[in-house]
Amino acid sequence: MAVDLDPLIDPQIPPSGTGCRDCLETSTGWWFHLRRCATCGVVGCCDSSPAGHATRHARASGHAIVRSFEPGEDWFYDYRTDRLVDGTDPAPPLSRPVDQPAPGPLDRLPENWRQLLR
Repeated sequence: MAVDLDPLIDPQIPPSGTGCRDCLETSTGWWFHLRRCATCGVVGCCDSSPAGHATRHARASGHAIVRSFEPGEDWFYDYRTDRLVDGTDPAPPLSRPVDQPAPGPLDRLPENWRQLLR
């Protein structure tokens, strides 16, 4: 039985910003890659990042679908099924700025950031 994703994807909602919303609320937060909630647009960091804010947002909100927020990536992921799914392109921008490094933000990266990835 196919899962209806229409109520979970709102293509009109813009992203919450150009970086992980929760990491940016702290003075030391940083991320490896970014994910965008397909329901409400919240940008969060991936599970390899120290905080894994995208997954935390999905669990807390019940918003199960994310889209990559990395340049050149257009995949959607469903946390409920642990699978890639098809989705409608969201409102722009479709990714973090190309000139924004990953990991980022650059001025917050600890020297040992590679050892801190999960």
